[in-house]
Amino acid sequence: MTSLLLPVAAALGVYYAYTALAFGWRGVGLAPSVGRRRTRRPVVQEWLVQAGLGDVRLRDFAAVMALLLVLGTALTYAIFGAIAPAIAVGISAASAPLASYRVRRANRRSRAQDAWPRMIEEIRILTSSLGRSIPQALFEVGRRAPEDMVPAFDAAHREWLISTDFERTLTVLKGGLADPTADATCETLLVAHTVGGSDLDRRLEALIEDRIQDTQGRKDARAKQAGARFARRFVVFAPFGMALAGMSVGNGRQAFRSATGQTLTLFAVLLVIGCWLWAGRILQVPEEERVFDR
Repeated sequence: MTSLLLPVAAALGVYYAYTALAFGWRGVGLAPSVGRRRTRRPVVQEWLVQAGLGDVRLRDFAAVMALLLVLGTALTYAIFGAIAPAIAVGISAASAPLASYRVRRANRRSRAQDAWPRMIEEIRILTSSLGRSIPQALFEVGRRAPEDMVPAFDAAHREWLISTDFERTLTVLKGGLADPTADATCETLLVAHTVGGSDLDRRLEALIEDRIQDTQGRKDARAKQAGARFARRFVVFAPFGMALAGMSVGNGRQAFRSATGQTLTLFAVLLVIGCWLWAGRILQVPEEERVFDR
């Protein structure tokens, strides 16, 4: 028995060593797994993709924040001559890229929400009235999509030309768009393409109606918040304007450098930041969660 096991073990060892070096295979199986392991994209990376900045590296993002931290701290210290308020303002300045990319992300998702009802309607017409296949209709509509959505459709089209695997193609598309409506549309098309049936037209009509209602509701909510958003911006700029005006009166600049002045200035800065964050949380319109993102 031992004389049989030793040659088998030696053969397996040679096989594993060769396949690891030549093909990069890992594990103890006789071949690599054919199943595709779907890993969830990190939250920060997905957030950048939704903002249209999927090619931005996290270290570049962090470098910009660090630079703004230094500049904000230095500028505030040069104005007030107080280190504690300068650090607080520098930290808030470092968060500017987060706020900027959040606005960009919201604008991109708003454009996608406006475009998807039309795109779904075009897919419905192409598949039901003109007899296009589901993949062909999807890519035809993708060529007329908003500019920031076209790269995701192009990547999905390349995947389709290479593999002709519609599920993998839709996975690429969902990853590039990172949008709840895109996820729901792709899942509807995948089920219709895989299972078949004559109810695709009805399902797409229901999805269009749902998207129109959701988009209109969000527009109404943002319109009603216009005055509150203006007041939120005013809360930030007014205190800093008053502080700059106070510095030019008498010995105002020296007052900011005293211990009491630094304490009160720090408290005022933290109060403004807290009010800004609190108001933003109240004004936030609930976002639709991604359900079919995997």
